[in-house]
Amino acid sequence: MSNKEVHELSEKLKHGLELAEKRMLQEKALRGECVVVCDKDNNIQYIPAKQVIDENSIFQ
Repeated sequence: MSNKEVHELSEKLKHGLELAEKRMLQEKALRGECVVVCDKDNNIQYIPAKQVIDENSIFQ
């Protein structure tokens, strides 16, 4: 596989994962659910999915 092909595949995977994450957050927000995240200090937090969407432009 050439470097160009590897790069293209990597970009497709990245786009697909972002789309899947966006859809998951939208579904959770509709149901009023939270998502579990880990902060920089490895503390587990439960954050409403709507808040995650509102605070991150890539999900809008």
